[in-house]
This record gives sequence, C-alpha cells and structure tokens, in this order.
Amino acid sequence: MAQDRQTFADQVTAGSGQDVRACYQCRKCTAGCPVAEFMDIPPHALNRLVQYGRRDDVLGSSAIWLCAGCETCGTRCPNGIDIAKVMDDLKRRVVREGIRGRERKIRVMHQVFLSGVRKRGRMHELSLIRDMRLKTGGLFKDMNLGIRMFQAGKLSILPPRVKNTSALKKLFARARRMS
Repeated sequence: MAQDRQTFADQVTAGSGQDVRACYQCRKCTAGCPVAEFMDIPPHALNRLVQYGRRDDVLGSSAIWLCAGCETCGTRCPNGIDIAKVMDDLKRRVVREGIRGRERKIRVMHQVFLSGVRKRGRMHELSLIRDMRLKTGGLFKDMNLGIRMFQAGKLSILPPRVKNTSALKKLFARARRMS
C-alpha cells in the first residue's frame, strides 16, 4: 500500500515538475486561492491526498477543474511548489485516462477551447459558444444575449485568420507527445 502512495506522488511530481512531497501543509496556498471556497477539496488538502496516493479522490475532484491557474498558490508557497502546474498535470491525467469528474461542463469547456485554438490558431467566441452548447445542451440558451453582443460589435461571425498554421500544428503535436 505504501508503494502505491509513493508511486502516485512520484508520477505527479514527474508530470508537473513540482515536488509535491515538499508540502508540509502550511495552508498558504489555500488562504490565497480566490476559488478555494468553491472547491470540494482545497489546494493544500488536494496536495496531501496526492502525497497519500488517493488517486481516485484527486482525479475525481472538482478542484482541479475549478483552479483558475492564477498561480497565487505558487507565489505564496514557502517551498516553491507551483500548484497550478500540479493542477494542469492532474487535468491531463483525467483527460488521458477518460475519467468522468463532477465538473463535466468545465472539462468540456477546456476541451472545446483547446480544439478551437488547434483548428483556428485563436479562439473564436461564437464557435466556442456553439460547440459548448452542442456538447452540453441548450443550443439556443442565451440567444438574446448573443444577439445583443453581436449588435454591439462584441461577437464576430467569422473566426480570425492566423497566418502560420503549420507552426501551430507543430506546437500541438509536440505538446501531445510530451503529455
């Protein structure tokens, strides 16, 4: 059993580049986190669960999807652990392993956003909204708001063009090989 705990902590340390075992639970990360109150497991406790090898609890939590990636936690950590990088590694694990978490819409948003950037080189808000609604339901929800945003010049019908899409494709291919 102890070997399993160490194995998960080692995997997360290797995947994130952050030594999660260096955490001694001072809670400064959680105290500074702007979204900790909305998480099912606060950042310091999530890190402890990684140390204890509680893989299923960690990867099934909503905390990894609610993390804003603002890096406040990392700047506050006396041991220099960048928890945002740990959260990114945990998200990649969930996606790679096909785990269904509690925050399905956030995970879908994450995937739709990356897919849009991969296709177009930039995010196109209207495509993001459409793809998100197609995957989660309510295609015509907030239609009146969308019309008002379009009329105010806040939404563009056509996506922006990116000149060097081949470099972008190489970047995504490299990222895929690294994960």
